Amino acid sequence: MRFSALTQLECPKCGLRHDPDQVIGLCSCGSPLLVRYDLDEIRAGLTKDDVAARPPDLWRYHELLPVRDPANVVTLGEGMTPLLRLPAYGRELGVENLLMKDEGRIPTGTFKARGAAVGVSRAKEVGVRKIAMPTNGNAGSAWAAYAVRAGMQALIAMPEAAPEICRREVSVVGAELKLIDGLIGDAGVWIREQLATREGYQDVSTLKEPYRIEGKKTMGLEIAEQLGWQLPDVILYPTGGGVGLIGIWKALNELLELGWVEGPLPRLVAVQASGCAPIVQAWEQGKPESEPWPDAKTVAFGITVPKALGDFLVLRAIQETGGCAVAVDDEEILAAQRRCAELEGSFVCPEGAANFAAVARLRESGWIKAGERVVALNTGTGLKYPETVPL
Repeated sequence: MRFSALTQLECPKCGLRHDPDQVIGLCSCGSPLLVRYDLDEIRAGLTKDDVAARPPDLWRYHELLPVRDPANVVTLGEGMTPLLRLPAYGRELGVENLLMKDEGRIPTGTFKARGAAVGVSRAKEVGVRKIAMPTNGNAGSAWAAYAVRAGMQALIAMPEAAPEICRREVSVVGAELKLIDGLIGDAGVWIREQLATREGYQDVSTLKEPYRIEGKKTMGLEIAEQLGWQLPDVILYPTGGGVGLIGIWKALNELLELGWVEGPLPRLVAVQASGCAPIVQAWEQGKPESEPWPDAKTVAFGITVPKALGDFLVLRAIQETGGCAVAVDDEEILAAQRRCAELEGSFVCPEGAANFAAVARLRESGWIKAGERVVALNTGTGLKYPETVPL
């Protein structure tokens, strides 16, 4: 078996295929690209028992990841975060089989480390030495940390309102940080202006390079493995750019094709805040893409994304799995954050808390049934958001 069964990059809009062994961003049609693998090769040469015998990190799935040479793997020990049962909170919400995938235990404190680990590793492999990106905070701090570990330079732009700890994380590793008076889109404009005059940088903005999805998809691979290769009924994901939801959907489809799991796939739920809910609006209106959300603002800062580049993929994922999109208010988010801590001892980030607010909504409406197994993604530690909890 090769270390990676990577074969090509494929456009989900126009179907055009691209050579993966080059520095590449979007397809010529403007769409994000998806990584494809020789699944027949993996099926013939790898078993679930082989994977189980490997170290408990995301690189245990290396055949399904895009790094060809293990010498190019850049790691801080990411992956295999706990899948915790929440019995007390589940009883209160009327969902006895409620589980939380706790990404607060990962390097840099959020699931963004997964995308950074694989994205930086693959960038290193194809010869990138400088990266640049706009961010709401956590992705920037993760990519800055992994870039430094890989010996790369990093240029990070984030809104002035981003969590203070994220700004300090970028600063402490020595990356270049620019604070922007505005939202993530404004930070993106600044990055594009800089790259017009600075040479040698790859723009690794959300979905503008193909490999962040591959890191994020390992959440789906781990959930399946941690449940004994049995799939849950529902997976809820706090959705800004939506890369994690797209990645989980991609991972589960790959496992299905490998024959490692049986369908149907879990119903995927895109959870947004009512102060920034373009995906929810598009879903409710039956549109294939979203419209930019005006005056976006929410306490769940990480999902303040007025217009996601991959919105069409998020909407396709929830439609094909029989899922849905739900918006919850900031008051519900903060109440869920506190209740999870009070009942389970877990201080989750506001984005993760949004999922629990959505579970309450969907259980009350009957969309989630009492006996169903439900997995909610907590995408980061609440310790990065101390301002959300009054003393």
